[in-house]
Amino acid sequence: MNAMTGAWSWLTTAAHWSGDGGITQRLGEHLYLTALALLAACAIALPLAMWLGHGGGRRIGGAVAINISNVGRAVPTFAVLVLLTLTPLARYGELPTLIALVLFAVPPLLTNAYVGIAGTDRDIVQAARGMGMSRGQILARVELPLAFPLLMTGVRTAAVQIVATATLAALPGGGGLGRIITAGFATYRTSQVVAGAILVALLALAVEGLMALLQRLLDPRSPRRRRTSAAPAGPRKSPEAPPEPAPAAPAPAAAGASLTKTSPGNRPAPGRAPSTVEGQDT
Repeated sequence: MNAMTGAWSWLTTAAHWSGDGGITQRLGEHLYLTALALLAACAIALPLAMWLGHGGGRRIGGAVAINISNVGRAVPTFAVLVLLTLTPLARYGELPTLIALVLFAVPPLLTNAYVGIAGTDRDIVQAARGMGMSRGQILARVELPLAFPLLMTGVRTAAVQIVATATLAALPGGGGLGRIITAGFATYRTSQVVAGAILVALLALAVEGLMALLQRLLDPRSPRRRRTSAAPAGPRKSPEAPPEPAPAAPAPAAAGASLTKTSPGNRPAPGRAPSTVEGQDT
């Protein structure tokens, strides 16, 4: 039986999903650790990126963001985790793993958020300032909406990296899906190791898809949100019918027309023209 067939058999065994140490429990631990690390990294990186890209740190913001990103990529997360487990922080359970994941997630968040905010068109910012907007209003209504795609790209990258790297939490005795892999190595069960790796890969793909959907729903520049914001608040009123034109006035009598009253007894004789006096009765 090859590794893939054995992994499928291991995953489809109901006993491996429930109970203490089952897939469901390990999946919950993995998601909890991922969410906690992502929220902590966002709380650190995003305010710093806003200050560097919008506030007084614009001049040094580029150098700081690039250097932090380079250091974060150069230092292995596993090495940081090992060093943290040798400190007194190891007495606090998964705190060393959480710190290592946060340090690993900060660089992509900081870099993308800074580039998005600092790269906002200056003409648009000047136009907003000319309309009387304050610095906070410019950041909230102009720079952040325009930087939202890059900002969410950083969040998606950090989330997927945390999901993949959180498997290292099992090495110092933490929880998560990595415990399935380490248990498989300890018992020489290749099928269990492959099954744990498949679970981590599927979870990373699911998180990536969820973040992409969230970005599409929250993007202030998406056509769906523009249609929603442009919709009228109340019911539409039917257009009023145009007023009917007034009837035309009768044409006046021709100037110099004579008014003649002709009675039956005062008819002119045949062959004789009637004599009329203008303005009088005959």
